[in-house]
Amino acid sequence: MSHFKKRSKDNAPFPSKTYADEILEPIFNFQRDHLYEAMLHVHSAHSLMLHKQNILTADQTKHILTAICSLSYENPKQWSYQSTFEDLFFMVEDKLGHRIGKDLAGNMHIAKSRNDMGVAMYRMVLRQHLLAVIEETQSLAEVLLYQAEKHKNTIMPAYTHTQPAQPTTFGHYLIAILDVLNRDTDRLWHVYHTVNQSPMGAAALSTTGFRIDRLLVAELLGFSGIIENSYDAVAGGDYLLESATSVLILMTNTGRWVQDFLQGATKEFAAIRVSDAYVQISSIMPQKRNPVSLEHARSLASSSVGEAHSVLQMIHNTPYGDIVDTEDDLQPHLYKAYEKAARVLRVLKEVIRTIEINEKLLEERAGESCITITELADVLTREKGVPFRTAHQMASGVATYASQMRKRLDHFTEDEIKELLSVPLSVEEWRTIVSPLEFIKKRSIKGGPAPCEVERMCTERKEGLRCQRETLALERERLQHANDQMKSLQRALGVEA
Repeated sequence: MSHFKKRSKDNAPFPSKTYADEILEPIFNFQRDHLYEAMLHVHSAHSLMLHKQNILTADQTKHILTAICSLSYENPKQWSYQSTFEDLFFMVEDKLGHRIGKDLAGNMHIAKSRNDMGVAMYRMVLRQHLLAVIEETQSLAEVLLYQAEKHKNTIMPAYTHTQPAQPTTFGHYLIAILDVLNRDTDRLWHVYHTVNQSPMGAAALSTTGFRIDRLLVAELLGFSGIIENSYDAVAGGDYLLESATSVLILMTNTGRWVQDFLQGATKEFAAIRVSDAYVQISSIMPQKRNPVSLEHARSLASSSVGEAHSVLQMIHNTPYGDIVDTEDDLQPHLYKAYEKAARVLRVLKEVIRTIEINEKLLEERAGESCITITELADVLTREKGVPFRTAHQMASGVATYASQMRKRLDHFTEDEIKELLSVPLSVEEWRTIVSPLEFIKKRSIKGGPAPCEVERMCTERKEGLRCQRETLALERERLQHANDQMKSLQRALGVEA
């Protein structure tokens, strides 16, 4: 109902001022700011379909579409909530009614409900957020690939349990981050295809007695298909859950390696230097270079996760059925989750693009903490025939001695090597065993840190990124084609959109 005459027991008209102020007005503002364009597109596509199905005449359809086009030139941001109308849906209908008459404006809603239209609008807006974040993941992936290739020979210690573990390269580490990001992107594409299905034609929940064409409306609105079961179309909320969890996983994964970069940028660690363009100097301590870009990225990533969690909690235990009214409160959290994620990715792309790596220091650290000792056990087994568990115990004894003596493996004398090991090793063999560079070169197994293997992975992932970019461009072209098709049908009726 567009006009409220219902009264409560105390004879106060609905809506009360409190309900209007705290619920209806914020919802109206949200709809006005985010859903208006999608609403007009749905009205246009549905009206064109009604004409094609001979439910509306050409003249009626032309008047409706002309009125809708005239509304598209108005700035809805200038509109304010009015208690006369429950929401933006009824305000738009009223504005159309003043242009073409209330009866014709009402006929625009034949075989259409706020239920299926609301879900369609949410999906149309959400798919744009998904595509925007997918584009940002691709841009970040491009920068990670650039730095990975650049640093395929940059030796560094890798960590497990926050302790120096084995040598690797900075390029190998970045490819690891990139592969997680690529899986995040795959998840976003999967949810995009879940989201990009049309509920239109479900009406309230059981379709309609009018002979409508659901597939045509879906095509005109750029959906790749329809949600077949009409009850599912208005009641299923899994597209919201999948959207929330996908961005939640993306930002959680991102936050983990941002922590690494923050540690690497500390004065004590000194492995990473963030560009001057992305640090702030303390207001009172001029020697400090605060990596605020990384700090804001970490904070915003956490905030995005929080918004996504809100979506999960708000839909949890929501009864199965029409959830449009619930979604009016829920959707802003989802949009904010994606908007913040996009900001995080944009900032990190520029930070990673401009960072400097202290290659000499990292290589020096890769020779510390006995992190090549695994190779000693491997050599004893592979080349000297020592059982692996025995070789591991022998290597452990060497590591213990080095720790007690506070001595690097590459500083051991020939006499120390002979005394510590019952199996003879030449000085040259020892130098090869304790060399981080040789350790890395030998790890040329598929996926390993050897520069040749990192180079291969970079090449493959460049091709994968090229395909991703092409997929995104094609999808945007497809959406534009759907919009052009709708304009063409309007022009055929004499309406210049």
